[in-house]
Amino acid sequence: MEYDHEGPPLPSARGPLSAAVREYLLSGGVLPPAEAVAAAPAYGDDLQLALYQCYELHYRGFAGVSPDREWDPDLLRLRAALEHRFLTALRADTDVHDSVADAVGDLLVEPVDGKGVTHFLRDEGELWHLREYAAQRSLYHLKEADPHAWVLPRLSGRAKAAMAAVEFDEYGGGRPDRVHARLFADLMADLGLDTMYGRHLDAASAECLATVNLMSLFGLHRALRGALVGHFAAVEITSSPGSRRLAEAMRRTGAGPAAEHFYDEHVEADAVHEQVVRHEVIGGLLEQEPHLEPDVVFGIDATGHVEDRFAARLLGDWRAGRSSLRTPLPS
Repeated sequence: MEYDHEGPPLPSARGPLSAAVREYLLSGGVLPPAEAVAAAPAYGDDLQLALYQCYELHYRGFAGVSPDREWDPDLLRLRAALEHRFLTALRADTDVHDSVADAVGDLLVEPVDGKGVTHFLRDEGELWHLREYAAQRSLYHLKEADPHAWVLPRLSGRAKAAMAAVEFDEYGGGRPDRVHARLFADLMADLGLDTMYGRHLDAASAECLATVNLMSLFGLHRALRGALVGHFAAVEITSSPGSRRLAEAMRRTGAGPAAEHFYDEHVEADAVHEQVVRHEVIGGLLEQEPHLEPDVVFGIDATGHVEDRFAARLLGDWRAGRSSLRTPLPS
């Protein structure tokens, strides 16, 4: 049997679901039944890590795991049950706007007295807060454009052309040294973090895993292409002001030039991307498939839901003076 050697190591289990997936990937065994999945907390560590392991097979895989596991029928059946549990919870728990115009309009409004994570990091964050934030966000930023790229074969016309243009920027405009994932790795190096892909998976909270799993869920299902476009819009529209605050945080704490540059780059680039996504990607998609508007709205609002949960976890821990990570970072 062929095995991957370049992927990250498998994470430590966080419960029976993730333990069973881990064992199955390594040596086979019995996967949990759908009833066990249905009984698990939808946003909990165990289910989110089990789902993350399944999804990661479609990216770089894991060291010591056969590439054949990516399309293993039994594992796909389990993944479907995990996805159903997660998606059902998202649909029940997400407050959804009435229209794309309403959802996007709210994204464009910056609160006067913002109290989110980027505000905290800008105003009072210390280097240890920035290191923890970067370690968890690395699970997304080191694959930054990849989940969104899956939607390209599912679009056409204006939406496809515009989406490809934005993705081209995310991948550095043809320059490997400007690929955003590379720029984030440079940021991590400035902060003294291990830059290996997947290195901080064990440290990441369930709330962090849910933000990354959401992208993979939307990206891997053609039926959820509208939700993926909504997710992409939410990320791009909110990125520029948030990145400005994070760039200020990096400068204030002396994090380093690469750390500053990553967010400075996103202030400029995502201000342009926001216009393209709103008018061309969403506009082009709904011009061709107007029935997908509720899905686009759901994608926007579900993104806000999981990001709010992640923010609450971070701020709750930090304001209490404790780490937000499951395992400590090297000092």
